[in-house]
Amino acid sequence: MTVCEVRRLGLVPYAEAWELQKDLAARRAADEILDTLLLLEHPHTYTLGRSGRADNLLLDEAQLKARGVEVLWVDRGGDITYHGPGQLVGYPILKLGRLQIAEDGQLLRADYVGHVRRIEETLIRVLARFGLVAGQVPGLTGVWIQPDVASRCPHCPPAARLAPSKIAAIGVKVDARGVSQHGFALNVNPDMSYWDGIVGCGLPDHASISMADLLGDAPPMEVVMDEVVKQFGKVFERETRERTA
Repeated sequence: MTVCEVRRLGLVPYAEAWELQKDLAARRAADEILDTLLLLEHPHTYTLGRSGRADNLLLDEAQLKARGVEVLWVDRGGDITYHGPGQLVGYPILKLGRLQIAEDGQLLRADYVGHVRRIEETLIRVLARFGLVAGQVPGLTGVWIQPDVASRCPHCPPAARLAPSKIAAIGVKVDARGVSQHGFALNVNPDMSYWDGIVGCGLPDHASISMADLLGDAPPMEVVMDEVVKQFGKVFERETRERTA
């Protein structure tokens, strides 16, 4: 079984973590390191991906400064999302394989869509371990809570009772060397008011929701991380090893 090294980094500024991903991806492509899963949190940050639209950011410069939010355009897929303390971010740096051309001229590619689906499946399993029923929504990326679940939640936003609400956002990049970067953001217990400053993922009819909203008291972050590591290993068929230094 392929080994994946797990690194728990704590609270890391987004730009710093992005540079680390680039460095690790280059080293993974050269087989200098093992597959790696980074687990961390970010300070308050809005990021816009390759499909990002500036008008989905609803705050002006003064409001962003007052709330202490940094805004970055990044090279992952997707539109705008929020990162902040209390949200578990995971960046799998995995060697998935390059695009290839077969002898008949057909383009062969590694299963990049399957990579996203496996991230979703990992988080669905994690949430189930805490008693939360989550799933996928056809045509949309991420992990979702259905309205019938949110309707029994006194802390959930009203919009969550009308349409599926997102509990985990996913945006990835697979570089030309076939190595994955970026990943997922699972809302454990962040300040959900920061979502009011954006049209999350460019989807105005879908609210964002957290484990704390649904459970009342969210489990400790380290406990959620432990479960992510366990389920990641099962879904991705990796032997996970914690890096202690």
